[in-house]
Amino acid sequence: MLLCGVLLSGTGSGAHSALAAAIPDSSQAGAKDFRVGAFKQVGTATAAGKKNVVMTDDAVPQIIKEVSPSVVGIIGKYSGDRSSGPDDRYNLTHGSGIIVKADGWIITNAHVIKDLQNAVVVTSDAKSYNITTSYIDEVSDLALIKINAKSLKPARFASPSSKLQVGEKVIAIGTPISFSLRNSATVGVVSGLNRAVDAAYRLIQSDTAINPGNSGGPLVSMKGEVLGVNSLKYAAVGVENMGFSIPADTVQYIMNQLFKYGEVKRPSLGLELEESWSAIVGLPAQDPLTVTKVVSAEAEQAGITAGDVLYAIDGHRVASLVDINEWFKSYKPGAAVKLLMQSDGDIVTRKLVLGQGDPLTGGEGGEGDGDAEAQTEE
Repeated sequence: MLLCGVLLSGTGSGAHSALAAAIPDSSQAGAKDFRVGAFKQVGTATAAGKKNVVMTDDAVPQIIKEVSPSVVGIIGKYSGDRSSGPDDRYNLTHGSGIIVKADGWIITNAHVIKDLQNAVVVTSDAKSYNITTSYIDEVSDLALIKINAKSLKPARFASPSSKLQVGEKVIAIGTPISFSLRNSATVGVVSGLNRAVDAAYRLIQSDTAINPGNSGGPLVSMKGEVLGVNSLKYAAVGVENMGFSIPADTVQYIMNQLFKYGEVKRPSLGLELEESWSAIVGLPAQDPLTVTKVVSAEAEQAGITAGDVLYAIDGHRVASLVDINEWFKSYKPGAAVKLLMQSDGDIVTRKLVLGQGDPLTGGEGGEGDGDAEAQTEE
């Protein structure tokens, strides 16, 4: 999975690099539906002086014009272990970001900001700002940064009730490959929803061209709303147009936590769980998860032991680690839950007080395939 950021060093890294393809650089008011009234008359003169009228409903240019002022480029010196030689002026990395508040708050990917020194944010009107504050959540691959700016144009995020469908046209905006290509746009369709691919939360899949440097930029609907934050792509010979974005509801959940606490306070079962073979390979099954280790004192007190299997949390069936992480968006540490489990062959209900900790994570889910490598686009 390729992180959508670009490491600008003296040498290229190829499509299978662990980080963001090291590539040399050459240099919420009401939603507006742009589809309404978007038909335009395009005339061509005829010999008789009349016009042949052609109807078009392409709203994409207007949407890009409307959203682009809310998209920024982010560039800085990469402080990792990669070097461009004696002259490391070009040992830079860049990505994209989305303005969420008029006073300078911006959401982007964690892998864009992590290990970035002397970072500069460039807005669509070519003004440059230093980053004054940053909060990073590597689990979700999201980061919130602040610049000293006023009267910026915040993006409009889609509401959780928005019903996104496979096949809907979408637009990706960002800074691909070179920092001189800021606010580039590509168009595609939603290819899939609720993808459990190398991430703690579910992702949106699209076939928009998401290249190194697009990380942190928006995936935009035909209403001009941000559907998600572009983050990952599959990179391999023979694999094309498989990009992934963090959905708007997950982005809002993480942002709210970062604004309130400066970190994400996640609830934890205090267990290590193993997914079934069916879940790992992506089969449509509802097999339970198996407890491999009891970590917290609360889980021990609840009577949970290694080898028990977990079917449901508060009546909600769970079959994967991502299922639990998604369900826990509505819970806080300290909440009490009821777990439907099987222990020593008996179906039992365990009452557990949730602790605080990192979410459950595992290997790549069933969406992965063969030789395709999941990389983040820094």
